[in-house]
Amino acid sequence: MLMLVLGKGKTGSLVAQVARERGHSVRVLDLRENAGAGALTAPTLAHMDVVLDFTTPESAVENMRACLALGARMVVGTTGWYDKLNDMKALAIRRGGALLYGTNFSLGVQKLFTLTAELARLPGYSFEISETHHISKIDAPSGTALTLKQIIEEAQAGAKIEITSRREGDHTGLHVVTARGTSDVIELKHESLDRRGFAEGAVRGAEWLCGKSGAWEFREIFDKL
Repeated sequence: MLMLVLGKGKTGSLVAQVARERGHSVRVLDLRENAGAGALTAPTLAHMDVVLDFTTPESAVENMRACLALGARMVVGTTGWYDKLNDMKALAIRRGGALLYGTNFSLGVQKLFTLTAELARLPGYSFEISETHHISKIDAPSGTALTLKQIIEEAQAGAKIEITSRREGDHTGLHVVTARGTSDVIELKHESLDRRGFAEGAVRGAEWLCGKSGAWEFREIFDKL
């Protein structure tokens, strides 16, 4: 497959590395080379099987508009843009493209989502979430923490769930779901030791997306990889 990676930050660079390790051809554009999505033209995208975005919320929206309008297939690991989600999904479907998005592409975090959904069905518990990331992470709470909150709310309508966010050093990501009952406390914890798990999940998601049209959240399809 021929993949176009948008973003040369720590995660984007690792995505490109993992894709090459898995036998794919890769082109990478940074924010300067693709200012305002100006590099995402029909000739550039014509031979690309999948575009993977690991940029910023503002750039991701510009990139999606440019790529999906041309019917491209995109994996978007950038978070913080979900107020535009319905528009982007509709654009992908209307133009015959494909969109795979997610707040976290780590398969371990996907299992955390599954376990949280199961835990949230227990009656008599209140829930809280904490998350810690590196100081340069833009959005807070993290997209993963917001997904965890959504999962609990789906199981417990009207539940009030507090999220505590911390930004420290170069922390890759720590999420803790705490369920407090009258007799015990249950915790689910996921700590990322590096970014490779995110990168591998994104590349495997791109492999799955090839040849498809539509829009999916990563947690809908991760068990098919």
